[in-house]
Amino acid sequence: MGFRGRLVLVTALGAAWRLGYLLVAKADQPLLLNDSIYFSIQAGLNSEGHWFEDALTGQPGAEHGMMTSLYLTPWSLGGGDSVFPQRLAMTLLGISAVFVIGLAGRRLVGTMAIATAERVGLIAAVIAAVYPNLWINDSLVMSETLAILLVALALFVALGHHANPTIASGALLGLLAGLGALTRSEIALLIPGFAVVSFVVCQRRRLSRWPAVAIVVVGVATLVPWSAYNLSRFDEPVLLSTNDGNTLLGANCDISYYDDIGGWDLRCLGPLDAGPDASQRSRERRDAAFDYVADHHGRLPLVVAGRAGRLLDVYGLGSLVSLDVGEEKARWAVWAGIGAWWILAVAAVAGWVVLSRWRIGARWWLLVPCVAVLLTAVLFYGAHRIRAPAEPAVVLFAAVALGAVFERRRRGTLVV
Repeated sequence: MGFRGRLVLVTALGAAWRLGYLLVAKADQPLLLNDSIYFSIQAGLNSEGHWFEDALTGQPGAEHGMMTSLYLTPWSLGGGDSVFPQRLAMTLLGISAVFVIGLAGRRLVGTMAIATAERVGLIAAVIAAVYPNLWINDSLVMSETLAILLVALALFVALGHHANPTIASGALLGLLAGLGALTRSEIALLIPGFAVVSFVVCQRRRLSRWPAVAIVVVGVATLVPWSAYNLSRFDEPVLLSTNDGNTLLGANCDISYYDDIGGWDLRCLGPLDAGPDASQRSRERRDAAFDYVADHHGRLPLVVAGRAGRLLDVYGLGSLVSLDVGEEKARWAVWAGIGAWWILAVAAVAGWVVLSRWRIGARWWLLVPCVAVLLTAVLFYGAHRIRAPAEPAVVLFAAVALGAVFERRRRGTLVV
């Protein structure tokens, strides 16, 4: 059986687990009071012709980026209870991510022997198939699964772009990063990040810098229609979503500075004076957050350390688990994800070392989502949701480390 056949088999096994988990654990579970309510209701309203409206007020709505709700819209046609079809729709994306991560793994070390490249690709797919921090999102009506798939696709394209930087591949990479930003706003950081790596690659090879320019131009152009649509609807400027005020205030208050340090808490939002539309409410909460930071700037080093510690699962585990359980994740699965992360994080560091010694320059592309996630946590708060866009890169790094172990056993020495 060739590489594609084995990759399809691994993907099928990952699909069996995800679909089984969906049917056994999630099929009859109602949505809890979290972001899934927004995505589900907004998709339903879209399917009825009420495009991106607030469910309670009928005013313009953009609490989150457009992509998740837009993807779920056709799955919500016909009225009635659309939660199970929406869960199934997200599960299918998670299954696709397993296949894409496998392809990216092979491409990552494509300059090595074919057997080595295919081994790394299959190991990456196996990890993706069983890694709790991936499949735990796949039956939720949330944005993480789509974000993970788009980042995996972007990395696959980026690795091809590294081998042959062209304007076309740069444009495709910018498009995927832009779509990712319309799914989770922080993924917008991938646009300049990828552009910088592309510029350096082109400069070192004395090639035209236009592929790097294409990443930025197409990435920004992908955001323009949604941003322009929002600028025409709201009283205050809204580029991607109106959720920035909630995010900032929930992460900058007494609870997140003195109690659950580095976290985010709904209670922090409090009863603020609401403006006539969501953009004004967001502005008021954003201003309140900045005022709080200014008044408590002495706590920032500790808070930032707490955010980073939470992102890396070395601090605030009880809080992180409680937050995930409130987002419909099974407690046992969350703890399994934490344990798996500890293993994969160490393996990922080893994978970076192996790639460095193999002189695989494409490794720098994988750092882009990792750095973007770290910056997001430092600026906002630390949580497993925040880390989600970096998970494909972590899986790929870890797959390289395990691939090197297999090479050692096969040859008797570690190939580094």
